[in-house]
Amino acid sequence: MSGSRLDPILLEVLWNRLVSVVEEQARALMRTSFTSVVREAGDLSAGLFDRRGRMVAQAVTGTPGHVNAMATSVHHFLREIPAETLQEGDAMITNHPWQTSGHLNDFTVISPIFRDGDIVAYFGNCCHALDVGGRGLGADARQVYEEGLFVPVTRLFVRGEPNEELFRLVRANVRAPFEVVGDLYAQAGSNDVGGERLVEMIEEFDLEDIESLSDEICTRSERAMREAIEALPDGVYENEAYTDGFDEPIRLAVSIRVDGDEMHVDYAGSSPQSERGINVVLNYTAAYTTFGIKCAISPEVPNNDGSFQPIHVTAPEGSILNAVHPAPVGARHIVGHFLPGVIHGALAHAIPDKVLAQGADSLWNTQITGQRESGEHFTYVFFSGGGMGARPTGDGLSATAFPSGIRGVPAEVIESISPVLMHRREFRPDSEGPGRHRGGFGQEMEIGVRSNSPWVLSAMYDRTRCPAQGILGGSPGGAGAVSTTDGRELHPKRQQRIEAGERVVLSLPGGGGYGDPLGRDPAQVAADAENSLVSVERARQVYGVVLKEGPGSYAPDREATDLLRTSSTTQEKSGRGGPDPCGGP
Repeated sequence: MSGSRLDPILLEVLWNRLVSVVEEQARALMRTSFTSVVREAGDLSAGLFDRRGRMVAQAVTGTPGHVNAMATSVHHFLREIPAETLQEGDAMITNHPWQTSGHLNDFTVISPIFRDGDIVAYFGNCCHALDVGGRGLGADARQVYEEGLFVPVTRLFVRGEPNEELFRLVRANVRAPFEVVGDLYAQAGSNDVGGERLVEMIEEFDLEDIESLSDEICTRSERAMREAIEALPDGVYENEAYTDGFDEPIRLAVSIRVDGDEMHVDYAGSSPQSERGINVVLNYTAAYTTFGIKCAISPEVPNNDGSFQPIHVTAPEGSILNAVHPAPVGARHIVGHFLPGVIHGALAHAIPDKVLAQGADSLWNTQITGQRESGEHFTYVFFSGGGMGARPTGDGLSATAFPSGIRGVPAEVIESISPVLMHRREFRPDSEGPGRHRGGFGQEMEIGVRSNSPWVLSAMYDRTRCPAQGILGGSPGGAGAVSTTDGRELHPKRQQRIEAGERVVLSLPGGGGYGDPLGRDPAQVAADAENSLVSVERARQVYGVVLKEGPGSYAPDREATDLLRTSSTTQEKSGRGGPDPCGGP
């Protein structure tokens, strides 16, 4: 395709067509997936790559940890299996944590797309496998070797035929072979769907390939990202934040240097890598760093190879954010998901009107393993989100998995495909971080298992000791907790035996607030009280709002509220700011 044909209208048409192609690819994977992890929760990514291995477009459906990590992975595949050795119908696979998305439970499948005997592009996708053997998904391991089956770059399909030796190995090493192998077929099939649609597009528009189109898209994205960075004042912006860690808090330190149209992000000063499986590989660190930056300064710029070029991410080798092999990495999301919040805290010094307060951040992953009433063994994984941090223009979303973007699976689905019972699932009152805009509410779930045998809870939870901090005078959100219904506290990151008939309560954390709680509109406080999300006592003590109870509703007493908010007593009770209980400022 000649450069003269790339007028703005045609470029827009082709760009939208590419997005629809990769979105159809992602939807095909979701429709054919054998697990609710992919089908309902959407723990996947899908993308299109040019012949040089540059990501050109990604599906709207997906998670940053998958797609941004996959964006830099194709060169690993082509180094191990050179393009000239690939044939039509081939598909390649790996779950190499340091080359793709950071832990063994994520399989990445890359397929070459041929037209008239030549490769014109690659389609790739990455999704979470229900099980990969080993100890099971969790943070207990001390080396990656304990965490499951490690598949180096290998052919999954050869000229359209499955690599039976590989499939035999997978089946022999996982607890749920039907679902895991089924999803591998779905991954390869979704790439084929994307490839068919791309070839149709190439032929419809009489293109030879997508290389010049890729150049134009990536160049424009890079230019737009550089303009967004250049709009920031030059300088160094720093921040630190804390997570629970496994047994001791983890420090995350960042220094962002803005120099013209480039940004250098350095995590020097962060904690050393852990002996437990909460370590993050540099590829995953870069994935959530670039995502956090884009959310703040350029959310409208397409996410592709070009938009990554002006951002440079480093972390000391051997640190929690650049763990070296064979460090355990099974629950790397527990730390990695905090990075957008750390980034926003640093950028708040330059653009406070474009960043979020801290949220629950880390996705709460739950794996349950045991026996059904029939005696058949089972394993099941589901994800849950706490409250998002408040925004400059509004409240944080409740029970929402930011920054991962993964959806919660409906209780009806969980109970229909596994023996897990969801006895209760509701918003968690008074868990929000107070502010002019409040943080999102966490949720509370009471779960059990239909079984006559004990079962194992593999917990992957955070913010039980280090709650989400507010910003610009906003207050922290409520800390999370995990316990049995009889009050026995459970470790938030261990595998634990739960007796038959015993139930577990997950209390997810809330998001931090934005701005002074005393500046919150009393009508909004009354609305939250009416929805049983904020108690009358909390409204008075934290927001300085006196509520009058009417028939089935609450209304602010304006005069009493004004008086209370101006009193020194209310100022002391508001709890604005304050030190981070894990050691931060």
